[in-house]
Amino acid sequence: MSQMRQAKFKIGQVVKHRLYPFRGVVFDIDPVFNNTDEWYDAIPAEVRPHKDQPFYHLFAENAETEYVAYVSEQNLLPDESGEPVRHPQVKETFERARDGSYRQRDLRLN
Repeated sequence: MSQMRQAKFKIGQVVKHRLYPFRGVVFDIDPVFNNTDEWYDAIPAEVRPHKDQPFYHLFAENAETEYVAYVSEQNLLPDESGEPVRHPQVKETFERARDGSYRQRDLRLN
């Protein structure tokens, strides 16, 4: 049985893709791959990540648009630009701290 790795990035952290020009805020983490085989098989074999690593759900953005991304840990780097992420769901889910990081908003019922 393989040992489960500790996630390198945390919820609320701003990250960027190692190969593609997008960045985002982590809003959920899967300890290992937890998406469809169709999604996984659509990734070109030469850049397809291993499934036995953390995968991150991001409120992501590129120069043109905002979207939700699912990215392997091996393809992420910390984004140290200090720039806010413009994805509309970021403000619904997180509060921005003075240092530029994000922390989850308190959930209020009613």
